[in-house]
Amino acid sequence: MTTLLVIAKEPVPGRVKTRLCPPFSPAQAALLAEAALADTLAVVAGLAAERRVLVLDGTARDWLPEGFDVVPQGPGPLDERLAAAFSLSAGPALLVGMDTPQLSAALLAPALAPRAWHEHDAWFGPAADGGFWALGLAVPDPELLRGVPMSVPETGAAQRRRLVDAGLRVGDLPTLRDVDTAADARLVARDAAGSRFAALYARLVPASGPDRADGCRPRPGDGSSPADPR
Repeated sequence: MTTLLVIAKEPVPGRVKTRLCPPFSPAQAALLAEAALADTLAVVAGLAAERRVLVLDGTARDWLPEGFDVVPQGPGPLDERLAAAFSLSAGPALLVGMDTPQLSAALLAPALAPRAWHEHDAWFGPAADGGFWALGLAVPDPELLRGVPMSVPETGAAQRRRLVDAGLRVGDLPTLRDVDTAADARLVARDAAGSRFAALYARLVPASGPDRADGCRPRPGDGSSPADPR
């Protein structure tokens, strides 16, 4: 059975989803990040797995459901942190980030089917911005991630090419949009009807505006890789 990994950052105002500001305030951006994370964890909690692991930068709070082990993220850049996350599993592992609240069991079903690893050595979920939202490895070799350029528009292509160049049979999951900007949030909320994220977005939009954006500025490396919770 497959180990399910969720890599995430604690939703603290000013430290997550800074590209949502403006029009959202830092506190609102953090609430949206928390809702997206809660939606993701709820889906993963409902899936059969060898083990469910939250690989977390920060402290777990009441948004964490039962059934997860919590492991701190390793040091270093994102490629090293992803490599460290996969090293937690001795068998097949599937990793997702916290930026796709439209995640569903159906979207992950091909990678979790009984014969998912019989015909594929890896599963890859591309993102609309050129990154990726899911990565599965039958044999979690950290070297398949180390050195891949992260948080740039070519991240997804580079990561998939690394898998293919290693001789792996790669299965592709559907393309998803991750939440980096306010425009992304609007489109994802539309696609994630019934989610915590969509409900919160609907409540926040009327109250959002440039006058509420003080104190939130983009940081270098913020965005482009949906596996990056920053």
